[in-house]
Amino acid sequence: MAGPGITDVAPWQDFPGAACGALEFLHEQLGWDVWAVTRVVGDLQVVLHAHPAAVLPPGSALPWANSFCQLMTVGQGPRAATVTAAVPAYASRRLGPLTGVAAYIGVPLVTGGGELFGTVCGLGFRARPRSATRDLPQVEFAARMISTLMAAGVSPSDPPPAPRGRRATDRL
Repeated sequence: MAGPGITDVAPWQDFPGAACGALEFLHEQLGWDVWAVTRVVGDLQVVLHAHPAAVLPPGSALPWANSFCQLMTVGQGPRAATVTAAVPAYASRRLGPLTGVAAYIGVPLVTGGGELFGTVCGLGFRARPRSATRDLPQVEFAARMISTLMAAGVSPSDPPPAPRGRRATDRL
């Protein structure tokens, strides 16, 4: 019986294809409810790509200062929190729109110049088992590959417009 050949492993044509492929892989392999590639734009964390996209539409935004990812990038919160309520830094941010986020995993995306671009992150609407911290190396690998693509000149797309004026805070 013939295998799939090479078409199933052909390179993605652009940054959106690679980012969406990475998110789909993380979702299929690790679970979690939603995965996102985000970009920090001024004082906002903007969703560039998400899987499944219906849960967190591209263009959705959250104030950067209120995000779990902001705490993670400055070392004030862990990259993996299987129960966000048990992490003091994250528990203080589980108010309002973030109340529904019970588990978090995220890794920074870094430009070729060493600057923060955004994050790859996964959210769970129910707490995850402690063993889910073992998912972190795959998320770090995906983030590093996406960062490497940017460093190699594969340009990320501009952030899409927010869906009908909604922010991520309206959905979470």
